[in-house]
Amino acid sequence: MTPTPTPPTAAAPPPRYLGVDLAWRDSTPERPANETGLAVIDADGTVLDAGWARGVDEVEAWVLRWSTPGSVVAVDAPVLVPNATGMRASERLVARAYGRWHVSANASSASLPWLGGRTLGERLERAGGAYDDGVVPLPLDAVGHFECYPYTTLVGMAELGYDDKRPRYKRPDLSLPKEARREARAAACDELLRRLGGLAGAEVPLRLGSHPVSAALLDEPSPLVDRAYKHREDLLDALVCAWTAALRARTPERLQVLGVDTEPDDRGRRATLISPARPEQRLGPAPVARLGPDDDPRLLG
Repeated sequence: MTPTPTPPTAAAPPPRYLGVDLAWRDSTPERPANETGLAVIDADGTVLDAGWARGVDEVEAWVLRWSTPGSVVAVDAPVLVPNATGMRASERLVARAYGRWHVSANASSASLPWLGGRTLGERLERAGGAYDDGVVPLPLDAVGHFECYPYTTLVGMAELGYDDKRPRYKRPDLSLPKEARREARAAACDELLRRLGGLAGAEVPLRLGSHPVSAALLDEPSPLVDRAYKHREDLLDALVCAWTAALRARTPERLQVLGVDTEPDDRGRRATLISPARPEQRLGPAPVARLGPDDDPRLLG
């Protein structure tokens, strides 16, 4: 009797690179959370989805919906916060590494009332994801999430050309006359978007024009009204996070781990920040690569 042919196995979907510009405060019955910007790209830099959500529940559902085996999730929010008070080592090191570019980090500790990043990280781990501290290698097919900071990406990647100072697209420049501040902020944002739009041909590409929501950032000028501007800024930061996730996966040698000497918790995890770095910004080692199918984790690290 002729054996029945074995049906071909469907190829696993390729990894994706997700960016989450997370609002730290979660929703409550009395008050919804602020908007979280969300973006996901593929290896070609094509934007597969871009938009906004409110609250950790919606963000978790979005991450799980778009993640595939081996995907990388970059979160702009404190994810692992072991310190009761004060500032984490990774945050102090941001100022040391990037202070020349006018970049520093806000302090976070367990005493803060809002730690949405920690909640999201716990949720993703319960759903089968893995925290990536850049020190302990993850399996090749794990969905790993790590903490990033968009400003360090903007000044750490030479392709963007911010060689002397970060772009001032967040808070208005108080040194300017009041009537000029919002226009200057919008101009800085538009210039940043112009530079990000030039990454379509980069080694690790980002194609803002490939999705209507992200393409609108290039086609429409930045608004002056604060609420509309923040809506736009959250999406911009999410796209930078998604690109940072792709850099983590594809060119880890261009990134550094800040906080590598932090005492690991009882699960062996360190509260680190993984950031692109120019040679003159480097204080920590490059993050480790994923484990291959034949790698023995006991021989690594």
